[in-house]
Amino acid sequence: MAVLAESGSNPDVDLLYDINGLAKDAPHWFDRVMEFVGEYGLLLAMVLLILWCWWSVRRRGGEDAAPSVAALVWAPLAAGLAVLVNVPIRGFVERPRPFVDHQGLDVLVSGKTDFSFVSDHATITMALGVGLFVAHRRFGLAGIGLALLEGFCRVYMGVHYPTDVVGGFALGTAVVLLLSPPATALLTPLMRAVERSPRAGRLVRRRPPSAAGRDALLPGARPAPESEERDLAA
Repeated sequence: MAVLAESGSNPDVDLLYDINGLAKDAPHWFDRVMEFVGEYGLLLAMVLLILWCWWSVRRRGGEDAAPSVAALVWAPLAAGLAVLVNVPIRGFVERPRPFVDHQGLDVLVSGKTDFSFVSDHATITMALGVGLFVAHRRFGLAGIGLALLEGFCRVYMGVHYPTDVVGGFALGTAVVLLLSPPATALLTPLMRAVERSPRAGRLVRRRPPSAAGRDALLPGARPAPESEERDLAA
């Protein structure tokens, strides 16, 4: 099981050459941009997207703020867990990088000596994207789009087969969705406790200017209803 694709007649290898062949025809500066984007840029963009989503959730507040923040906390935790799950998978499959077994590839990143299946970058970005989708659909769709672009970049750079990327997408998605119910059950009460904190509560929901007056209401008084619904995935 050391090599999943050994010849150019394999569709996986054919697609690898087709996508990586674009790098040979592209200007040198564009390859350098793709190298940075595929190695670091999209991961950074995903982190910024999560922070943007958190800021939006915090600003809008509402009763669903704590569950939304809990889902956002779960996204990076799930990504880290998926990478840990990938460690034994890589050791079991032992698939060499595509440039080891196939000549003529334009490899944009050097120093890759570990195994190829599955792609850590694809696993991380898709886990973050799906985790975002659980918290907020619109941000999640953008995150999944970034993950798909990450997968394309990894093949373009010549460091992964297409099936390495697909496997990473599947692994990241499975970890997020399968473990989301117990993770949410643990994290949501924690975020609600943080929300009730006078200081740390701002991490979950922004305190309105009238919060002080609202806190001074008599016990049992009902606060004003929220005017805007949250956009949560079912």
